Amino acid sequence: MHDDLIARAKAWLAEDPDTETRDELAKLIEAGDTDELSARFSGTLQFGTAGLRGELGAGPMRMNRSVVIRAAAGLAAYLRNKGQAGGVVVIGYDARHKSADFARDTAAVMTGAGLRAAVLPPPLPTPVLAFAIRHLGAVAGVEVTASHNPPRDNGYKVYLGDGSQIVPPADAEIAAEIDAIASLHDVPRPESGWETLDESVLDAYLARTDAVLDAASPRTARTVYTAMHGVGKDVLLAAFARAGFPEPVLVAEQADPDPDFPTVAFPNPEEPGAMDLAFARARATDPDLVIANDPDADRCAVAVKDGADWRMLRGDEVGALLAAHLVRRGARGTFAESIVSSSLLGRIAEKAGLPYEETLTGFKWIARVDGLRYGYEEALGYCVDPEGVRDKDGITAALLITELASVLKEEGRTLLDLLDDLAVEHGLHATDQLSVRVQDLSLIADAMRRLREQPPTGLAGLPIVRAEDLTRGTDKLPPTDGLRYTLDGARVIVRPSGTEPKLKCYLEVVVPVSAHDALPAARARATELLTAVKRDLSAAAGI
Repeated sequence: MHDDLIARAKAWLAEDPDTETRDELAKLIEAGDTDELSARFSGTLQFGTAGLRGELGAGPMRMNRSVVIRAAAGLAAYLRNKGQAGGVVVIGYDARHKSADFARDTAAVMTGAGLRAAVLPPPLPTPVLAFAIRHLGAVAGVEVTASHNPPRDNGYKVYLGDGSQIVPPADAEIAAEIDAIASLHDVPRPESGWETLDESVLDAYLARTDAVLDAASPRTARTVYTAMHGVGKDVLLAAFARAGFPEPVLVAEQADPDPDFPTVAFPNPEEPGAMDLAFARARATDPDLVIANDPDADRCAVAVKDGADWRMLRGDEVGALLAAHLVRRGARGTFAESIVSSSLLGRIAEKAGLPYEETLTGFKWIARVDGLRYGYEEALGYCVDPEGVRDKDGITAALLITELASVLKEEGRTLLDLLDDLAVEHGLHATDQLSVRVQDLSLIADAMRRLREQPPTGLAGLPIVRAEDLTRGTDKLPPTDGLRYTLDGARVIVRPSGTEPKLKCYLEVVVPVSAHDALPAARARATELLTAVKRDLSAAAGI
């Protein structure tokens, strides 16, 4: 085993085009570090519906130039098999370590395969890439990003010509093409021949951002903004300036791209502590709201003053607010969300007489809903301009929520007042998440097996009226690894994360509210129920 491992590592080393990862691997081979080599050569990073994502480093289980070149060659072969040789492939990238290298390698591979590669100029938000695919009539797009993952990670997201991320069976077909590549020496990589796009694509994207707003709306809400060390700042500032909003006050320490993300443990607005600097800036400047993008700016977080201090709104709260705003503006078309998001969206759509769809988790599914007008999922992702960007877009979502805050400000009201109105109208929909990060992935499989073999009959004293194993699919949903429990006044979904070593449990309770003065009691009851559901679910899953 030891000799085989060293032989595989040496074969990889001989092909590796990157001096940095070559040096790293040569040292591991020289030291005979079989534990570390085993971890890196235990398989290959799996290409799935999120593309690739993993820790940077040498070897097939890490993100590196060799893995990216293989992925690009597999994608190119897939596109040629589909009769799209000669088509344009747009490539975008964020400001993480190695992103520019991975983008350049992708452009070289596409060019060598007879496709026309076009690279977005500087590091830009993911939604600009999603926009560019449709804008340029491309056959595919690649975004090099690990979104809000830790600094040591990078990733590779693939879109097809419809401008949305790949779904089965495309992912498996591309993965098969990647597996078929025997040697990197077989992959032509010319030194030039691709196009570096000019600013006109970004200008066209920015011109579309205006279209999400009502031409007659007030533009008075003041914001504090953090880019979370990512690539959102310049595009968001340009969009806000075009729209005529007051210039956002920046969280200076997090405004510019920094691949080491020095001020946060995780560059995700949902993680504890990530918003601390933004809240400090808000206390000093007293804006109407705080807006944060994640590092590739496809997600948007919103915080408001609640009593004496600031709090982050949940993705489900922002999702409902944007929906209510669009309904009030007379939006037509289908409202859609993932199954783990709040059922409040369905109630809002039903009352407005609008079609409503539930999809599997992930924007790759939401973006494919027929006649989509608005889609969101609880993980801070919102699609408010599906004709322009068939994916979540943290820039246009920020514009729309700031427009709503401006409308309410003119009425002497706030986002929290509108949330109260929605609770009285549709019931208080309170959501929470029980999320367990593991080192050992078998713990997640164990928890799922335990729940399947010994399913709970009730949680928090509420009977489970329907238990569904989503691996079998439903009449509306394709199969996925998940469990859904419908309770009398609550809902729970349990699933392994698609992008991180986490087991995620999504909880929702619905408490009827008779009038505004009954809201405090309803909130107390919702908190009590959510706490009890968490406790009972943890016990049932053994986590």
